[in-house]
Amino acid sequence: MPKLVFLWTDVVLYAIFLVLLWYVWRIKVNPNLRANWAKVMRDPAALCSGIVLALFALVTAVDSVHFRRALSPAAGARADATTFYATSTESLLDLSLIRLAQTRESNYSEPLAYVGFTKEPSERNGQPVRDYPRLKFGGAHLDDPAAQWLPDVLWRAAAGALAGLALAALVWLATAFAVRANHGSTAAAVKDIAADRTHMPLRAALITVAVIGVLVGPVISLMGHYHVFGTDRTGNDVLYQALKSVRTAFVIGTLATVATLPFAVVLGVLAGYFKGWVDEAIQYLYTTLTSVPNVLLIAACVLMVQVFLDKHPEMFETGSERSDLKIFLLCVILGLTGWATLCRLVRGETLKLRELDFVQAATAFGVSSVRIMARHITPNVMHLVLITTVLSFSDLILYEAVLTYVGVGVDPSMNSFGGMINLARSEMSRDPVVWWSFAAAFAFMVTLVLAANLFADGVRDAFDPRSRNFRPRLRPATL
Repeated sequence: MPKLVFLWTDVVLYAIFLVLLWYVWRIKVNPNLRANWAKVMRDPAALCSGIVLALFALVTAVDSVHFRRALSPAAGARADATTFYATSTESLLDLSLIRLAQTRESNYSEPLAYVGFTKEPSERNGQPVRDYPRLKFGGAHLDDPAAQWLPDVLWRAAAGALAGLALAALVWLATAFAVRANHGSTAAAVKDIAADRTHMPLRAALITVAVIGVLVGPVISLMGHYHVFGTDRTGNDVLYQALKSVRTAFVIGTLATVATLPFAVVLGVLAGYFKGWVDEAIQYLYTTLTSVPNVLLIAACVLMVQVFLDKHPEMFETGSERSDLKIFLLCVILGLTGWATLCRLVRGETLKLRELDFVQAATAFGVSSVRIMARHITPNVMHLVLITTVLSFSDLILYEAVLTYVGVGVDPSMNSFGGMINLARSEMSRDPVVWWSFAAAFAFMVTLVLAANLFADGVRDAFDPRSRNFRPRLRPATL
């Protein structure tokens, strides 16, 4: 039996997942929250980007269940002998992509290629020649690749696209069946969805599902026989590296954002409510913090963490645990150095709230300051916290890429978009250009960041009372 491994970031992600479940329950029982999130879901761009984010979150969740394989017992070992485990930590995503992880070539190869990217010396008919070597795994099933390669790729891509469209059609029918009560029948619901005559932008959501199916279906169909995004300098599959980098981006975006909340909310409420010397001390603190160049401060903290980890190798059983602790501490550092902006917003909102009638009435009735801040101030600044949190998610993903690019980001043994872009520096300057590693990292990162930004815009328009960008859909009151 494998041994489950709970990394630092795994535990925090599980805790965030439980908090999200609690928040969903709060939305269900709170009419105001339910109305605001209904506005978000009525925004086509926000709903579609939420579907894309959910897909990335699913990859993150699968990649956050870690284990170590049990080693086979030695010959002649007793039945009650101690079980030893592998020194490498794997995840469910590694298990599902085991072929991509194990099909390592000797060097670079282009996307969907069946030969290597650079010529190598070999022998043909007893004569030494330099030619492009046949890949060990990419296109290895082809007997005559020169004639069979193009038809095979087209056939597999078409089959995958058709499978994706078929799955999207089933989702369309299931959605129509679920909302048929408001349209008379399932057939009428299908027509209303196609004509965009629904209260929610279901047509846009289902088109997004269809596009995802058309893009993902061919990749799944092809990746069992080819390297869809090629291989890197050491022959590792680029698609595998990009999928493994999704969790790193999500960890940085979520954990670093969560790490800023305690300092920003607590200090912002204290500064705005008490004013006087408390306000001046907190303002002096975050003004001093923001006066230091952020990259230099983070780099100094990360280097200190690196020295500590290098001096205490006995703390870790596997390299994954060491790299995971480093990314966890990087998130903490980003949180400790990035709370000033949200703190300013919370302070300004608290200064306004403390002068309102319901807070003055609570003070007049002798309610303690702690209770006023906890029951009356904090709930009324949470819309700012939510908006800022969602907006900061994409910024931190880009921040990780920049930090890793300059060498003070995640551990080199951990896959990340910044690491892929950093390694692509030399590849983009060689002749011929090795472009696919950079293109894959860029495409995945832009998709994730764009989806996060569009979703954040929808949340801001729905929750910010001063926003005037949101326009409700003028549709009949049906699902």
